[in-house]
Amino acid sequence: QRRRPQVDSWVRKIPWRRDRLPTPEFSKLGLGSDMQVELRILQLPVDYREVKQRVARIWEDLRPHFVVHVGVDPAAKAIFLEQCSKNRGYRDADIRGFRPECGVCLPDGPEVIASEVSMKAVSRRAAVQGVEVAFSRDAGRYVCDYAYYLSLHHGNGCAALIHVPRLSPWLPASLLGKALQVIIQEMLEEIEKARVPNLVHRKLSLCSSSQGEPTGELLL
Repeated sequence: QRRRPQVDSWVRKIPWRRDRLPTPEFSKLGLGSDMQVELRILQLPVDYREVKQRVARIWEDLRPHFVVHVGVDPAAKAIFLEQCSKNRGYRDADIRGFRPECGVCLPDGPEVIASEVSMKAVSRRAAVQGVEVAFSRDAGRYVCDYAYYLSLHHGNGCAALIHVPRLSPWLPASLLGKALQVIIQEMLEEIEKARVPNLVHRKLSLCSSSQGEPTGELLL
């Protein structure tokens, strides 16, 4: 596995600081003038129980089309786009010393849930000078992965997890904010590409069911 348990232990001993993620810079950058998207930025604590409640409320109250989780991996030297999340193996305690019962996110949930976005395709297209963007299938089994699994579950795969390195001289907040902008733009374009064939398929199915005439169902 790419990440080791001691990395998570080390993270837990460090007091969380707002500047560990480029939130102000990304808020100012947004997603670019061409993106007709309402962007909301929320912060989640490193707390399994609180995350479980908040992620559920995000999907129930805000009803987003797509949720992107961003977490810090202190050992990383690149930005990793996580393709999937796993239901079991959450054995490391959060900042309150809590561990999920039996290390499971959702007792009746599938073992693995994958994002609707092809992270491999996004990693190939997302080009930011000075920043490596890579594809991953192992999100680490900590609170980031836990939140990701819940979002994938509530959002039927319409979520993403981006693991980023710590801010440093070679990766200042301004550069990381720009990299996140480019990556999320590519993710949204990937979602749009996936929707078009589905809409065409649905439209053909509706027409063929009633002698070539639409059945009255609305296509969204």
